[in-house]
Amino acid sequence: MNDKQNVLLHCCCAPCASSVLERLTPQYNVSVVFYNPNIEPFEEHDKRKKELAKLLLNMPLLSNVKLIECEYDNAAFNHVALSLREEPEGGKRCRVCFKLRLSETARLAKTGEYDLFATTLSVSPHKDAKVLNEIGNNRAEEYGIEFLSSDFKKKDGYKRSIELSNEYGLYRQNYCGCQNS
Repeated sequence: MNDKQNVLLHCCCAPCASSVLERLTPQYNVSVVFYNPNIEPFEEHDKRKKELAKLLLNMPLLSNVKLIECEYDNAAFNHVALSLREEPEGGKRCRVCFKLRLSETARLAKTGEYDLFATTLSVSPHKDAKVLNEIGNNRAEEYGIEFLSSDFKKKDGYKRSIELSNEYGLYRQNYCGCQNS
C-alpha cells in the first residue's frame, strides 16, 4: 500500500525539476505541471516543455511521475505583468509572475487528487525562496490546499541540478522566461 502524499509540483524547466524530483520522489507521489505563460517566445516555451518530458522519460525516479501540460497563455502573463516590464529582475514583475503560476498550480492541485502543491522555482540562486514561500502559502490559504514550503537550492540543490542536466544532456536556458529577464 502506498501511503505517500500526492504533490503537484510546478516545474519551470527540466534542469530545475531534476534535483527537486530526485529529492521529492522518495517521499511523495509526484505529478508535475508545466504552466509557464511567462516564457517568451512560444518556441522557447515549447523547447522547455519538451526537455521536461525528456527528463521524465530518462531519469530513473522512485515513483511514476505524471506530466500535466497546460496550454500556452502568454496573454495571461502580459495581463498581470505588461505594466511592470521595466521592473528589475526579482522585483514586482517576478512577484506577479510567481503568483500567477502558483495560483494555477494551487487551483489544479485542489481540483485534482493532491494533498499539497510545490514549485521548483526555489532551486534557482536567482529566486528568493522567502518570497516564493510567502506567495505559495498565500495561494494555499486562498485555495484551501497545503503548500510545501521549500528552498531547494539548499543542500547543493542547484549544484545537483547542474550535474543532472549534464548527465541527461538537458538544455539549460540563460534567462528565466519573460523577455525582460
